[in-house]
Amino acid sequence: MAPICCNVCVFTDNSCRLWDCETGKQLALLQTSSAVRTCGFDFSGNIIMFSTDKQMGYQCYLNFFDLRDPQQIEDNQPYLSVPCSESKITSAVWGPLGEFVIAGHENGEINQFSAKSGEILKKAKEHTKQINDMQSSVDLTMVISASKDNTAKLFDSTSLEHIKTFKTERPVNSAAISPIMDHVVMGGGQEAMEVTTTSTRIGKFEARFFHAAYEEEFGRVKGHFGPINCVAFHPDGKSYSSGGEDGYVRIHYFDPQYFDFELEA
Repeated sequence: MAPICCNVCVFTDNSCRLWDCETGKQLALLQTSSAVRTCGFDFSGNIIMFSTDKQMGYQCYLNFFDLRDPQQIEDNQPYLSVPCSESKITSAVWGPLGEFVIAGHENGEINQFSAKSGEILKKAKEHTKQINDMQSSVDLTMVISASKDNTAKLFDSTSLEHIKTFKTERPVNSAAISPIMDHVVMGGGQEAMEVTTTSTRIGKFEARFFHAAYEEEFGRVKGHFGPINCVAFHPDGKSYSSGGEDGYVRIHYFDPQYFDFELEA
């Protein structure tokens, strides 16, 4: 039997859904008590995790389903459900080999949750405000976090050791690590509720590029006329995409000079 290429998506209708990427067919529907905030497959593609919001009297949960057990899907019962009563999860990614999930929280804390027991394995508290986004490096050895405290930070995935900090003047909504260069891209801008009173120039809605080793900004890309909510590199590293509050998704292809650029230390 040929393997199925799948994707898992979150919805604000209190559900998490599994899809066949080739046909667009919905494979599974998991109902929740509150909105689903973040989700993802483990290294093997057999385990999915997703977190629910703290709202409507329900607390945040981090749920784990094993897709090899159809009964879990049929009964809508995860094999592990971890309550997060102190601070809700706002973003999460899998660690190497699917042994744990790295979750960013509303209070700026980062926790490692065991995928077997739900136990918190390690903690880090380098951010002072909410973490808006977390993304992994291509080899899963590092994660980058984007925060409302106007910074993005690079961490070792296994030890949660803080490696680098990238500073801006506005909240950072999303950050990504290049798969081929020592670069990170960050997007954000002022709070969306303040956009109508501020010009594009003052709002700082550009995507910003930093050198991952030197922590120095070396480039900006304009285009959005509202805060950037998400950025991501293409797997080949030759382009990146950004999605903004303005309703546009922009795909940017790098010029040849980008790959020859060297930052002077």
